[in-house]
Amino acid sequence: MPLTRRSVLTATILGAVAARYAFLGKPAQAGEGFAVTHTDAEWRKLLTPEQYEVLRQQGTERPFTSALLDEHRKGTFACAGCDLPLYASDTKFDSGTGWPSFWQPLKGAVGTSVDTSGFVTRTEVHCSRCGGHLGHVFPDGPQPTGLRYCMDGVAMTFHPA
Repeated sequence: MPLTRRSVLTATILGAVAARYAFLGKPAQAGEGFAVTHTDAEWRKLLTPEQYEVLRQQGTERPFTSALLDEHRKGTFACAGCDLPLYASDTKFDSGTGWPSFWQPLKGAVGTSVDTSGFVTRTEVHCSRCGGHLGHVFPDGPQPTGLRYCMDGVAMTFHPA
């Protein structure tokens, strides 16, 4: 079968529809194999309303509102849900997007899944220990990885060195 514009377009559309309904787009939930789990009521007690919205409901904080955006001290950024260290301060950079951005997580700290919300396919980043939503990763970051981990500051805490 010859490769035509129509066959490429059809394959692209079918692939997008399949990805939309794939398991990978499902948000991480407590009890799905994470080391730290809580009931929804427990998460609501442990987190602020803003943290709960982002970490447990896959929300997004408004750009340029995070105190961690201007955090430039040496230290470690950790998950606000379970305190797992996520990013070293020396991997943070100013992406100009309004969210704390990093070019690499600490080894084993985060997991990813396909996020198809909002009619756009993105790669969602979550804490590997509690499954909390942290933000998204994009392929437009600096070297050496070329990645931009665009994180919601409310989903993290900072521990100075």
